[in-house]
Amino acid sequence: MGLFAGDPACAFCGIVSGRVRASRVYEDARVLSFMDIHPAAPGDLLVIPKMHAAGLEDIDEALMTHLFGVVHLLARALRRSGLPCEGVNLFLADGEAADQTVFHLHVHVFPRTADDRFHLEVRWQERSRAALDDDAARVRAALKRNGHRPGCL
Repeated sequence: MGLFAGDPACAFCGIVSGRVRASRVYEDARVLSFMDIHPAAPGDLLVIPKMHAAGLEDIDEALMTHLFGVVHLLARALRRSGLPCEGVNLFLADGEAADQTVFHLHVHVFPRTADDRFHLEVRWQERSRAALDDDAARVRAALKRNGHRPGCL
């Protein structure tokens, strides 16, 4: 099972271990993808790390890079699958405030069509340049506190 270090109470860890059935799409030593049992549309799939990780803070950069490489691979495959798919949305909820409901990091990859009736209820509001500059400075400061050097991942 590769890096699998499961949480017995976690449904997604149950899928990784084989205790819980799933319609698997892709698997390697570090990640697993399977169809969502509550899909936004036919073809809606999830990509998860095999090791239990509740959120973004729980995985390293190498695993995140690999996970999103697989997300990219599967999004391209979804477009070529024959399922209705004119576009693709990616969705990752990290934390309760972001509406994460299964606390095992996962990325939703779901197909979109022009008439699928899916929409997000968001009140987009323009912010002033001063507010945007302040937000950017705060994030840059957090990067610096964590040892990040500009231009280096």
